[in-house]
Amino acid sequence: MNLKHAFVGATLTLGLAAGPALAQEEIIFGISATPNSLQGQTAHEFARRANAKLGDAAVVKVFDSSQLGKDKDMLQKLKIGTMHMTLPSSIMPEIAPEYAIFDLPFLVADRDHLAKIDTTFFKDVLVPAAESAGYRPLAVWENGFRHITNNVRPIDTPADLDGLKIRTPNSSWRVAMFKEYGANPTPMSFSEVFVSLQTGVIDGQENPLTNIAGAKLQEVQKYLSLSGHVYSPAYPTVGTAVFDKLDPEIQQVLMETAQEMALWARDQGASAEGELLETLKADGMEVNTANRAAFVEASAPLYEKFASEVDGGQEMIDNVLSMAGGGS
Repeated sequence: MNLKHAFVGATLTLGLAAGPALAQEEIIFGISATPNSLQGQTAHEFARRANAKLGDAAVVKVFDSSQLGKDKDMLQKLKIGTMHMTLPSSIMPEIAPEYAIFDLPFLVADRDHLAKIDTTFFKDVLVPAAESAGYRPLAVWENGFRHITNNVRPIDTPADLDGLKIRTPNSSWRVAMFKEYGANPTPMSFSEVFVSLQTGVIDGQENPLTNIAGAKLQEVQKYLSLSGHVYSPAYPTVGTAVFDKLDPEIQQVLMETAQEMALWARDQGASAEGELLETLKADGMEVNTANRAAFVEASAPLYEKFASEVDGGQEMIDNVLSMAGGGS
């Protein structure tokens, strides 16, 4: 059965429980990111490694650039069984509020801090939270430290965002953040961002350098302000009902390889940042470093919101901050 054609024809039916009837299980992995972004590169490298281990048992096929729908659509497809894996990032708090911990500005100090969060907080808190909603994230991959671009002016302090239409992911927490900073946040899917910037529907957006360069946003954005306001992970995620029907050996390969890719993604993200920044400058973007202290001060209400609205929120904040040895 050619699953790609079945998707196109909108008549996909996966024989997930029928194992013996299929010579080779096809593991459909849909992502919204472009292939040359870090998320895209990590997904394709994951598929290459997993397929080498799976042999004739199964094959992982990656569909990038929102070919199979927007993030929300793909998460729903995990539930109904027409996909096996996807790679959500900022949308995860809409699945389980605990994931909004990563929407707290300047919470993650660096990638070493993230590695500590990965080995403890991820498996102890975040995985069970997602499983209660029918999903199972297999690892924490890098999306990256996010920065602000726009076509109006350099952003030094939150006051410079006043009134600007800034695209955010479809995350209520990211919307709250940019409202707090004085912007006019406009949630939309990443696949719509380039044209929306090009046509002036929005003034700017916020993303890691890899996504900015990967989508060629420098072609439609003048200013890049290095704010590093949030570190956003990406989570290779399966639907538990679908995943549990796979052969246990296939499950094991997918889980092990997803974990392998976590370190690979962080290393790639760290090594590429300087080169990406030089590329964006060479392509004409004007770059400045935002005033971190001003943004930290403006972010205090977001910590209060998380502590009051998420069960055990203050304990989670204290736990994660303690791994970095200090405050935000």
